[in-house]
Amino acid sequence: MSMNNTPAAERVHIGIFGRRNVGKSSIINALTGQDLAIVSDRKGTTTDPVLKAMELLPLGPVVMIDTPGLDDEGELGRFRIQKAYQILNKTDIALLVLDGTVGMTDADKKILERIKAKHIPYLIVMNKADLLSDFQHKENDKDCLWVSARNRTQIHELKERIAHLVPSDEPDRYIVRDLVSPLDLVVLVVPIDKAAPKGRLILPQQQTIRDLLEAGAASVVVRDMELEDMLKKLETAPALVITDSQAFRTVAQIVPKNVPLTSFSILFARYKGNLDTLVNGAKHIDNLQDGDTILISEGCTHHRQCDDIGTVKLPNWLKEHTGKALNFEFTNGTEFPSELNKYRLIVHCGGCMLNEREIKYRMKCAQDSGIPVTNYGTVIAYMNGILERSLEIFHTLH
Repeated sequence: MSMNNTPAAERVHIGIFGRRNVGKSSIINALTGQDLAIVSDRKGTTTDPVLKAMELLPLGPVVMIDTPGLDDEGELGRFRIQKAYQILNKTDIALLVLDGTVGMTDADKKILERIKAKHIPYLIVMNKADLLSDFQHKENDKDCLWVSARNRTQIHELKERIAHLVPSDEPDRYIVRDLVSPLDLVVLVVPIDKAAPKGRLILPQQQTIRDLLEAGAASVVVRDMELEDMLKKLETAPALVITDSQAFRTVAQIVPKNVPLTSFSILFARYKGNLDTLVNGAKHIDNLQDGDTILISEGCTHHRQCDDIGTVKLPNWLKEHTGKALNFEFTNGTEFPSELNKYRLIVHCGGCMLNEREIKYRMKCAQDSGIPVTNYGTVIAYMNGILERSLEIFHTLH
């Protein structure tokens, strides 16, 4: 996959934080060599977090996040500051930009404490060095670098420092390639309904196909309605069948018991490192009682259809399975409640549009509140009595 096509969830997220008018947007423009962010002497030009996917050498594909000033004022200003703090939940590397002529303020110290508490690699960027006559005598250390966005002074050094903040000892993670061998045949079941994007596959399907290519395996993509006939045409049984969660029940009835079967959601739960948590969470649906409230959360925003899986199908399936009068609340995109105590279960989407840090943040919020959490594919497999079967493929790993 080329860097230009790298999904946002797979890019390093670099959050730019600081007070108003310290040069956050200018730093982004200097780093990229482009006028991507609006620059103005007027305070508060950036009023909402702005995400920009780009290539930043020597790091590669990144998402730069320009945030509102941390010293914004008024009721609206407090809301903007809250939004800036929320960006920490998806930030892999934090740049705290300071006005070098002023130094660190209480607002800067407050955000720095949050950055450290979340164990986010960070760098303090002392901007406006061009306004200081004694700049040449300013000392840099491992956490601080003096720059001038206006004159591009030490911007190359800033790029190098950012690149070195990326952890280099993380183990390799795969979606599916470690589950198959070269020349294996894998069948992907992709229902085409009203919610399917016209003319394209959704991101988890694209990424799974790409991972199979990396493994040297072959993939056959088929709709659920043609699956049975396709399996009959194959000369040998597939090494694995991967299905969209919505078709889990139908596909499980068609695929022979000796053929491994799982779903895209379960594969991505493993890929993002929270499969065990989600499996345990799915089993809690049997403890739900009348009047319990369930949060259904999606990481992306899309136009809701009349048979939307999150707002229509899942609630109906959960009520049918439990036989209880349940209440449901819904969030999507970057919205995620800070207070979770009123919920008895959280059902999350596969999280393909969220980076690993944000997924882990949401899982940690649920854990701290003592609320079980699961995802679409895992809970659907559990309700259909095929969760254990969908996990068997992972038991073959050493």
